[in-house]
Amino acid sequence: MRHFLTLNDFSKEEIKEIIDLGIKIKKECKKGEFKPYLKEQTLAMIFEKSSTRTRISFETGMYQLGGHALFLSSKDIQLGRGEPIKDTARVISSMANLAMLRVYKQSDLLEFAKFSTIPVINGLSDEFHPMQLLADYLTILECANGDKIAYIGDGNNMSHSWLMLASKMGLNLSVATPKGYEPDAKIVKIAKENAKKSGAKISLTNDPKEAIEKADVVATDTWISMGQEDERERKLKHFKGFCVDEKMMAIAAKKAIVLHCLPAYRGYEITDEVFEKHAKEIFIEAENRLHTQKGVMVWLDKMR
Repeated sequence: MRHFLTLNDFSKEEIKEIIDLGIKIKKECKKGEFKPYLKEQTLAMIFEKSSTRTRISFETGMYQLGGHALFLSSKDIQLGRGEPIKDTARVISSMANLAMLRVYKQSDLLEFAKFSTIPVINGLSDEFHPMQLLADYLTILECANGDKIAYIGDGNNMSHSWLMLASKMGLNLSVATPKGYEPDAKIVKIAKENAKKSGAKISLTNDPKEAIEKADVVATDTWISMGQEDERERKLKHFKGFCVDEKMMAIAAKKAIVLHCLPAYRGYEITDEVFEKHAKEIFIEAENRLHTQKGVMVWLDKMR
């Protein structure tokens, strides 16, 4: 049995298998074919952090695969009242077939997976957002003209996940963050070790213009994550010059695409003009959450 907690747990070949499965299921979906790969199976979804895309994509995905999804807010279950994570994991494992958690702490996710007897999926944690990166990678395959990627923003769970994806798949990634907001050094170390095997090119800088030069893919994310609203004013000051605007995009490759995992805050990490100019690929990226997540769930089911 396998869990899906971070892309670092998977080989390049396994990630490609999952992506190819997602592509296959997407093609079927576009033709109106909904094969019951997970007939009568149940996905338990625990949400400590609310979401639009994660909830809709997993619920819709399970329905299209012939299964059922249960939305479990931490406010509605005993976990939110102090029940140990290991007890919740064992209870859910006895009644459901898969579990997806969207949590504040990666450590809680790992604790749940340790005691779970069903596959566990990371819907988002403070350290990683691997489901989003599968959708981003599929969008690159569908829409980009090259694989030089620039990530402009905070050294958060999204930058960590970009590092994992690029280092596993042999991509060219440059991460630009303000000073003091760099990705976690341990995760950077892992990415550089992976890159030695895959041939990936990984670079970190505090200059967004250096990172975005001739980039085929420009990715960004909100600077103010859920639960960090009290840091707003400080971050707005420190992230000055990191907004992806027309001047910055002029440095990127001529046919560069823009990716944003959403929600987007226009005028902060990206201007409205750049967002709308690249809305097509951004919303393809959003839809691809549905298809790649179906690929993950079907793949995990096959690996049991």
